Amino acid sequence: MKKIIGTLVLVLHAVLIFAQSTKAPAYPLITHDPYFSIWSTTDDLAASPTKHWTGTDHSLVGMIKVDGAIYRFLGNASKIYKTIVPAGDDLNYAANYTETDPGEGWMNAGFDDKHWKKGIGPFGDNKSISKTMWLSKDIWVRREINITQSGFHKLFLKLQHDDDVEVYLNGQQLYKTKGFTGKFIYLPISDEIKNNLKKGKSLLAIHVTNNVGGAWLDAGIVEEPKETKSANIQTAIQNKLELTATQTTYDFTCSKVDLALTFTSPLLINELDVLARPVSYISAKVKSNDGASHDVQLYLGASTDIATNTPSQEVKANQYAANGLSILKAGTTAQPVLQKKGDDLRIDWGHMYVAVPTGSAVQQAISSVDQQADAFAAQTKKSATGKRLLLNTTIKMGEVGSASKEQLFLIGYDDLYSIQYFGTNLKPWWKLGGSTIEQQLSLAHKEYATIIRKCKAIDKMIYSDALKAGGEKYAKLCELAYRQSISAHKLVKSPQGEILFLSKENYSNGSINTVDITYPSAPLYLAYNPELLKGMMNGIYYYSESGKWPKPFPAHDLGTYPLANGQTYGEDMPVEECGNMVILTAAIVKAEGNPSYAKKHWKTLNTWAGFLSREGFDPANQLCTDDFAGHLARNANLSLKAIVALGGYTRIAEQLGARDTAEKYNQLTKDMVTRWMQMADDGDHYALTFDKKGTWSQKYNLVWDKVLGMNYFPQEVFDKEIKYYLTKQNQFGLPLDSRATYTKSDWVLWTSAMASNQQDFHALVDPMFKYATETSSNVPISDWHQTTTGKMVGFQARSVVGGYYIKVLEQKFKK
Repeated sequence: MKKIIGTLVLVLHAVLIFAQSTKAPAYPLITHDPYFSIWSTTDDLAASPTKHWTGTDHSLVGMIKVDGAIYRFLGNASKIYKTIVPAGDDLNYAANYTETDPGEGWMNAGFDDKHWKKGIGPFGDNKSISKTMWLSKDIWVRREINITQSGFHKLFLKLQHDDDVEVYLNGQQLYKTKGFTGKFIYLPISDEIKNNLKKGKSLLAIHVTNNVGGAWLDAGIVEEPKETKSANIQTAIQNKLELTATQTTYDFTCSKVDLALTFTSPLLINELDVLARPVSYISAKVKSNDGASHDVQLYLGASTDIATNTPSQEVKANQYAANGLSILKAGTTAQPVLQKKGDDLRIDWGHMYVAVPTGSAVQQAISSVDQQADAFAAQTKKSATGKRLLLNTTIKMGEVGSASKEQLFLIGYDDLYSIQYFGTNLKPWWKLGGSTIEQQLSLAHKEYATIIRKCKAIDKMIYSDALKAGGEKYAKLCELAYRQSISAHKLVKSPQGEILFLSKENYSNGSINTVDITYPSAPLYLAYNPELLKGMMNGIYYYSESGKWPKPFPAHDLGTYPLANGQTYGEDMPVEECGNMVILTAAIVKAEGNPSYAKKHWKTLNTWAGFLSREGFDPANQLCTDDFAGHLARNANLSLKAIVALGGYTRIAEQLGARDTAEKYNQLTKDMVTRWMQMADDGDHYALTFDKKGTWSQKYNLVWDKVLGMNYFPQEVFDKEIKYYLTKQNQFGLPLDSRATYTKSDWVLWTSAMASNQQDFHALVDPMFKYATETSSNVPISDWHQTTTGKMVGFQARSVVGGYYIKVLEQKFKK
């Protein structure tokens, strides 16, 4: 009978989860900027550890104690490995190495390496973190290791390499692959090799080939101990999950008590001071579900990994009180402020904070992460230094009846300095008036009720605007995109006093303020706050107008996040970035109803328009924003970007009273439209390039002719393309072009907005909703996926999903 009841409970649980009102690839919990970003990657909040968008565990754990019984509702245990052979992040180790081919048998214990050089690991070409510099093509490393135990449970090779690698343990191959990793990976060691590993000396031998770019080698061996589950911790039953623009809400049953858990990141797009405040709310509301009163306690644990790039970094944590709040604080002991740049990185400077209102029912303490099972036990440690610590907060809610009781947790981060901008370290926006993080936490607490009302107003506005523009599925896509897009930026002010809203090109190459990331992201900000779009463009204008970037077209980027000291991307995108900046400036002019922003940059716009008039119509072989697809000459869609940009420039000139310029470029644009229609024509559609018939592509750049109300292209162009696209769709949407089956969801949404009727619009949008709700790629939604399988190809957590709002923007511009 017990087995049957257990089965029924599991079935009921599955049905309840299946019936959730919101489905997403991943769920935003704490979302502020590219570093302070925590997500749940499973539908059931308690099924997995919470993660940073890069996939690294940034663990939050929540439990409730009801009449002595404990239920976990938030997060799950992260894997904790025991070091057997340290890698360089744990300990600098000695090894012999050579950069010339040593010949056969180099990986065996008896090989003579006495003439090899001696070095300290890790090895690489980055002088700031490499202990031994390696600048050649190949390196062979032999490392004598000492095994002090036997009877291992599960062993893993801990490895980070750039590029191709082969690894041997006592002459037996552990691993061989081509490519590189941006962080440590954990590779299982076979039972055969594990069982042959004896106490005493062993040999770890590794060969790495650096094909291009960076060079790196670091390795160790770790054990995954046997899992010790606490028999007295049950999993709460999740009944409901709901996602809005600013909130993610869960409902749970915990025996005879119901729990409503709400994560709110108050990214108020129309209030910059609140949007920039680095504090999120976790609200827990409890009430009895059987009419009786029950003794209830709540627990929230936050891993100090949230304040590290890697778990091996030492942290210092302490507990204190300020402004009526009981506060836990943690950060690395090293505090390497703005010393790292790149994509797959997490912040390791500044401090994380967990705060609750002070009171006798509050207990806060610090422990090691492996003491989580004792969450509700009395803890007294108020300060600690070590690795992988846990910040523990326990609240005694007392007797809980049918009237709901709420407990508020505040989660914050003070990054001290956020961005380096042409050599100047910039503080976050919220510090401009001299505010401290304690003041920000206090303000967030005092304004809680007001902020929640404003968040709900934003949620209502976002949903209703999108529903009116494109229906329910479209509205849900827009809700999903809101926090992801905004939190992929950092808000600061330049030394010149201008707003900077700088994107990180997440899970791509880590560039900062990439122009062809700003371009697809823009619709959200044009629709609701053009000041933020200016913040995405001001740095690029400054780069050109200061003389630091002397070319007659905009830069691709301002550097590699968080260092905005000048372009680091290896190749220019002349027509792409020129067209992007001109189109978006024209869009700001339309959104604001005046040309003041364009007037400020008129000289630069003249230069860029001149370049487009010469080079834009029939583009030479070059990259565009879809650089993953490779170089392309005579790109018809890129030509459209130039044409539409010149049309936008014409409109700006008209509003500025530059009559001669307006007349000249108006005629030039019209002539280009006529020529484009002839040269790109391929019967029932328009080709990918001017010289390759029998091809096709999404002409998403054309949407701006419609959105800006310029009407240079006749309706027949839009209709012919849309009709053709509808014959090319796969299960998960319209491919980007005829070269491959993958697509970009932001571009598909732009293409859908070109449709002249709702039926065709929905035909293009609905597969994007299907992808968003059915993909097996459980990451903050990827904008690059396969239309045949619904799986991501690359990219995740990027700001470009702000482009989903193109239909909303079109409707707003019509008013």
